[in-house]
Amino acid sequence: MSDHRDYGILFILMRAIVQRVSSASVTVDGKVVGGIGRGLLVYLGVGQGDGANDVSYLANKVAYLRIFEDDAGKMNRDVSQIGGAVLVVSNFTLHADTRQGRRPAFTDAAPAEVANTLYEDFCATLRGLGLHVETGVFRERMIVASENEGPINLIIDSKTAR
Repeated sequence: MSDHRDYGILFILMRAIVQRVSSASVTVDGKVVGGIGRGLLVYLGVGQGDGANDVSYLANKVAYLRIFEDDAGKMNRDVSQIGGAVLVVSNFTLHADTRQGRRPAFTDAAPAEVANTLYEDFCATLRGLGLHVETGVFRERMIVASENEGPINLIIDSKTAR
């Protein structure tokens, strides 16, 4: 498989891992700082060059993902339709480059100040769409506990290439 960077295409994007959960919580220094019952656990990674368009696209995608079952057992409901909530955890490691060596490089991750602003904007956008949103603590070591339901795990990128 070829390295796309050799062709001048830079793959940088806002990325989320979305899990359908029965419950999820985040603990920092022994204290639960965020928790939800049924809903979505979202690990959010902000990349170099991400901006408002990436936030809007990804927040809308997450909010309206139809990955909860309806009465017929089909995945036809989004998180708001089941009365669920969203737990958003910042995760710069989603931008790990593991192609060389054994230690990942994180040069594609946005600087902390930019990443935190866009992380907060992402959470605010979800709230603006009427969702209850809980969060972890940016730049802290967090313990994340969850009960994955399904299991359903999706990786969503705000774009594929620029």
